Amino acid sequence: MSEARALRYIFNVREALKSMDFEELSRRYPGLDLRGLRDAVERYLGDAEYYASKGDYETAIATASYAEGLLDSLKYLGLSEPRWPEAPLREVKVFLGGTFDIIHPGHVELLRYASSFGKLYVAIARDVNVVRVKGRRPVLDELSRLKIVSSIRYVYEAFLGDESDVFKSVEKVKPHIIVLGPDQPFEEDAVAGEVERRLGYKPVVVRFKEKIAFSGSLRGSSDIVRALCERG
Repeated sequence: MSEARALRYIFNVREALKSMDFEELSRRYPGLDLRGLRDAVERYLGDAEYYASKGDYETAIATASYAEGLLDSLKYLGLSEPRWPEAPLREVKVFLGGTFDIIHPGHVELLRYASSFGKLYVAIARDVNVVRVKGRRPVLDELSRLKIVSSIRYVYEAFLGDESDVFKSVEKVKPHIIVLGPDQPFEEDAVAGEVERRLGYKPVVVRFKEKIAFSGSLRGSSDIVRALCERG
């Protein structure tokens, strides 16, 4: 899966970058522009994350490989050696938040997609937040929705989100990758920037592109409710 490969590649390079002490290297080798090299790595990673967020995973992989090459150049020059994650597939944390009211095949596909990147942590929207955002109570209460999502095999852990600050859930998990649903009202760059401001690192943020149709033309919980009302 090209999406998983791209995001894991970006994750690996970010972890390797974090292992490098560029301040110490700059003091040790004052004649080399090592801060400039670090900035170039960051720019390539930023570009890779941008392309990944737009679904251009081949370009994301290519761009991340430039960042990897710059880090490896330090090894070949005998200056320093980055530490690459030994077991990235088992250690990558993935965050997904949502209401998950009336679980349907579209939800399952979203969870499957998110879990393909690593361990999936799911924050379940609180009832009070659903009312505030959607203007109605969910059909199933928050504890019922939590129990159902927790039982789905793609989910490593599910928990109730915060009632006042959605980013509290992100702070709890400290994910490497954040997956957004197709209709969630958040911009990828804004989410990554807020996490970086709060936690000091920039996660990869990717969006599940579109709702999956099931049972003909149904695409969500609202469609299910509407269909039931029409049937009387």
